[in-house]
Amino acid sequence: MTSSEQNPSGVAGGMPPESGELPSELPVLALRNVVVFPSVVLPIHVSRDKSIKAIEAVISGRRIIGLLTQRDKDIDEPGTADLYDVGTIGLILRVLKLPEGGARILIQGLSRYRVKRWLSDDPFLKAEVQALPEEIIDTLEAQAMMRNVNDQFKQYVQIGKNQPTEIVFAANNIREPGKLADLIAANIQITDEQRQEVLEIIPPLKRLEKVTELMTREIQLLSMSSKIQHQVQEEVSRSQREYFLREQLKAIQRELGEADPKEAEQREYNDKIEKAAMPEDVEKKAREELGRLERMHPESAEAGVIRTYLDTLCNLPWSIESEDEVSIDRARKILDEDHYGLDEIKQRLLEFLGVHKIRGSVKGPILCLVGPPGVGKTSLGKSVARAMGRKFVRMSLGGVRDEAEIRGHRRTYVGAMPGRIIQGIRTAGTRNPIFMLDEIDKLSSDAMRGDPSSALLEALDPEQNFSFSDHYLEVPFDLSKVLFIATANMLDTIPPALRDRMEVIRLAGYTELEKVKIVQRFILPRQLANHGLNKKSVKLSPSMIKELTLRYTREAGMRNCEREIAKICRKVALKIAEGELDKVDIRTTEQLKDYLGTPRFDFDEAKRPDAVGVVTGMVWTSVGGDILVIEAAFMPGKGQLILTGQLGDVMQESCKAALTYCRANSKMLGIDTELFQKQDIHLHFPAGSIPKDGPSAGITVATALVSLFTGKEVSSKVAMTGEITLKGRVLPIGGLKEKLLGAKRAGIRKVIVPAANKKEIGDIPDEIKRGMTVIYVDHLDEVLPHVFPTRRQRQAAAKTKRQVKQSVASVRKPAKRNSPRQRQPRVK
Repeated sequence: MTSSEQNPSGVAGGMPPESGELPSELPVLALRNVVVFPSVVLPIHVSRDKSIKAIEAVISGRRIIGLLTQRDKDIDEPGTADLYDVGTIGLILRVLKLPEGGARILIQGLSRYRVKRWLSDDPFLKAEVQALPEEIIDTLEAQAMMRNVNDQFKQYVQIGKNQPTEIVFAANNIREPGKLADLIAANIQITDEQRQEVLEIIPPLKRLEKVTELMTREIQLLSMSSKIQHQVQEEVSRSQREYFLREQLKAIQRELGEADPKEAEQREYNDKIEKAAMPEDVEKKAREELGRLERMHPESAEAGVIRTYLDTLCNLPWSIESEDEVSIDRARKILDEDHYGLDEIKQRLLEFLGVHKIRGSVKGPILCLVGPPGVGKTSLGKSVARAMGRKFVRMSLGGVRDEAEIRGHRRTYVGAMPGRIIQGIRTAGTRNPIFMLDEIDKLSSDAMRGDPSSALLEALDPEQNFSFSDHYLEVPFDLSKVLFIATANMLDTIPPALRDRMEVIRLAGYTELEKVKIVQRFILPRQLANHGLNKKSVKLSPSMIKELTLRYTREAGMRNCEREIAKICRKVALKIAEGELDKVDIRTTEQLKDYLGTPRFDFDEAKRPDAVGVVTGMVWTSVGGDILVIEAAFMPGKGQLILTGQLGDVMQESCKAALTYCRANSKMLGIDTELFQKQDIHLHFPAGSIPKDGPSAGITVATALVSLFTGKEVSSKVAMTGEITLKGRVLPIGGLKEKLLGAKRAGIRKVIVPAANKKEIGDIPDEIKRGMTVIYVDHLDEVLPHVFPTRRQRQAAAKTKRQVKQSVASVRKPAKRNSPRQRQPRVK
């Protein structure tokens, strides 16, 4: 083994032999972890047998030996292929044999050499060599480069490396660029590979450029290291200074009799934990976190996280409850004060309160109020809270797509917080509030953030929510005392598992009479107060309120109606502010137009002329019931069915089933079968930008096709709804009340519905059915006679119409006067 004990630290004191005097054959000493440069003196430890024998072979003679560095330092017995080709011829100045074996030699580099060929490797390495003498250059460029290298070397020594002073002096006294490069390369902190690279560069100026490059990099590294060390030292000094200042502050506080802030904080949290009356397992968790806080530095980031967590635990109402004040008479009075109509809904809520009063608690399905916007779903929840004397918390779920919004974030995340359910409980200050889950049908999911609807399952399940798990709390919280009430516009988008945990209560919408009463009792007084007007400032007659709800809003709820009344109040407030008038009494449609403009809706659907292939259907939407006109037309073709109007899959299937029924029963219906082969059929559903789907348009489409094929007109005053099978059977539909409301608003007086829905008619208010003829059918054959009356039926209807006109004319005709004096002169 051959290695260097220390970095080279000097140059030879005497002159080396001339290159011409150097032998051409030399024993070779393999070196590990060291590169020897010419003119450099350094000690080397020798332990290999071959190396000892090579030294013994030359020690009695001129003491000149070849030095080569290993390519791989891990090889213990290197061969000729494991050594570099270029090395240094060295002069052994001194040899010291060691007691444990091996020797320590002091060697001086003389000149570079290159191995021409290897002569032997036993008992030691021996090679034929070629000396590479140093070229002497004395030019301005060489002097400039040497001056630059000397300046860099001084900077290198000043920054970080404690080099002996004689090395800097020796470098300043060297006048040959090659020797200067060798000296600096031997004394700066670079790798053995980089030193070997410098050794193999023969031209002095190129060697000096390489040394300049290496030293520039080392100076940059040393500067950066020094900067980092300075910053660390400053940080340590600041921390020590802060520590001493805190200790001094504690000593001053002890002298003044003041408490230690950390001890005061611990006592404060102990008091909070005791006052919170937590369950045993929760209090144990809080004590553990408080113990961790005591062992931490007060200013650490983790201490702030623990403080926030303890504040959350201590502020939750673990044992605080609102005392229920359930009185059925008072609850009925509150519901009647806050809402007009909705008798079935109120009755169901009173039943719920009655069970709660008797039992003390209600453990059952969660109430879910389903209906169009603006029908009072959220306000019903507020009324229930007022009737029970509980706090009311509303959580809007529209657009929520992150499971952490429900269950909270784990404390490992930065800025973690509890879920919105726990936040609502903390805001309410009691563990038994009325919790309104608004717009539960608007929940969405995200592949990366989980499914919030699934997270709600535990909260809404009475068998599980007594130990609801929030990710932030990490301890269970009892939600069994919370009364959850959900609202939705439709049930289709609610996952089945979540829907199964809720009891659905449907709010269909308001009739025209109910809207008039709501405006008179609630909306108009509220808007007058909002606009600074008194009760006499604006008066609306019941007929004008009805005109407003029919021709300016046409909705199931009351939101747009309230906006229109607010518009009237704003214009009246402006006129009162300008001094034009003191009050307004709107009793005519012209007055209403002055404030609201031209009516937005009309009964065009009901007033349109009868036409072939045009039928009016009844539809249900998320904002209430409405009517839809379906149009059918022929065009030359090959019997293809064309559907337009952005239809869903179910609606398209209904159209295909209706066409199949018409083709299968063409003879019975009196349809020419050649029409199916020579004509394309186009079915169009207007308002194409609105998606349409649902199983209730079958008989409407079939009627339009029969009208188109037979050329018979369909009355515009007839609307229908119901699904059809391939055999013509009419299936039941949903949302009958909403559809009848929409038909009544549109001025329809005759509707055709499935006979299977007849049982629902009893639950529909008489106000909706008044003035409307409802026909129940089981088969399409029963629909067509009401849509296409026979000739005898048309003649009978015309005769009845003439008789009615004659009777009305006879009643209105004035009595004949016999006296000529009573005759009034005829004015031409």
